[in-house]
Amino acid sequence: MRTRISILFVLLSVGIFAESALAADVSGTWKAEFDTQIGMQKYTFILRQEGTVITGTALSEIGGEKQEVDLTEGKVEGDLLSFVENLPFGGMELRIRYEGKVADDNIQLKRKVGDFITEELVIKRVAETAAQPVPPTPPRRPRRGEPIVLGPDDKPAFPPAPEGFDKEREKIPRGKIETVEYDSKTVGTRRKMLVYTPPGYSDRNRYPVLYLLHGIGGEETEWQKNARPQVILDNLYAEKKLVPMIVVMPNGRARKKDRAEGNIFAPENQQAFADFEKDLLDDVIPFVESKYSVKKNRESRALAGLSMGGGQSLNFGLGNLDVFAWVGGFSSAPNTKNPEELVPDPAGTAEQLKRLWISCGDKDGLIRISRDLHAYLKKNNVPHIWHVDSGGHDFAVWKNDLYLFSQLLFRQQSL
Repeated sequence: MRTRISILFVLLSVGIFAESALAADVSGTWKAEFDTQIGMQKYTFILRQEGTVITGTALSEIGGEKQEVDLTEGKVEGDLLSFVENLPFGGMELRIRYEGKVADDNIQLKRKVGDFITEELVIKRVAETAAQPVPPTPPRRPRRGEPIVLGPDDKPAFPPAPEGFDKEREKIPRGKIETVEYDSKTVGTRRKMLVYTPPGYSDRNRYPVLYLLHGIGGEETEWQKNARPQVILDNLYAEKKLVPMIVVMPNGRARKKDRAEGNIFAPENQQAFADFEKDLLDDVIPFVESKYSVKKNRESRALAGLSMGGGQSLNFGLGNLDVFAWVGGFSSAPNTKNPEELVPDPAGTAEQLKRLWISCGDKDGLIRISRDLHAYLKKNNVPHIWHVDSGGHDFAVWKNDLYLFSQLLFRQQSL
């Protein structure tokens, strides 16, 4: 009997030991600071462990941009753990997977950013301190899956486009969309862009021009592939709702290898989007004005884009009001300059602009960027349209933006 009890005690002890060895205790606060391909990043991980399941949050600071997201798929087995961070960045959502080994107050992690990059880092446990005053909770972006809280101004400025606005119709005049190449002195190569000319285009007339920009993961064909803007515009012309205009869709990545390949978030890609300002002003616009029958004054030029292209449009358009009088940012991404930089002279901007359009989806995690600009413009009496659509960071929203914004261009009256 005594032998059986001893054996049972041993088995229970082994079981307890095995249970305790099954999962290291990682609950608490962990910090890291490390250099990456998109700059220095600071992270605070708040981990909560129940058995082998890990939940928690990641608070990140990248280039002055702070974000907080929930961690998912977290688990720990022995001294091995893993979890996933879904990080909004540049108009996209990066899936970042962490896998590592716990060693006392350090965790050695491998950080896999999508299919692009694998990095190594060490996060260190922050010791708990007693009797420390609790700072006020700073405002933060909504976490993944959490509803965005809208303010009284965050509402549609116009009704949505009617059903069928983006469907091809029979027996209506159609415009022409073509791919053209131009010599870019800025980049030092020949580059491609798409140009849409309206139904009935004729060299006997002169037309205003809308320059329409794509997002971080796209190229000159992104609008055509995902929104078929020629169909939306053809339908509007059939309803006599547009001023006849040419629409130019260039590649907003100003470098020789301008395809959306490899690590699209790498510093050289970010710089290429910034460098496009010179390519647009010095190469794209002169080419368009030499090849097509267009008006060559600021009142006849508009600049708009989606996501990264929305940020470019606000940066370049508001920064060059001697070139553009009509500017639109659709769901503008974190490349957008701060409102004070975009509009340092509110009175002068208000005097020069014909129309400024700012829009975003009500479920878009990037809405704060556009909302902050709206608040600044409103405070400083700069006329603009703030349109909050129903949707996320996607083409359902951007097609509606194009439908509405294009009808406002090159005319004085509203819809």
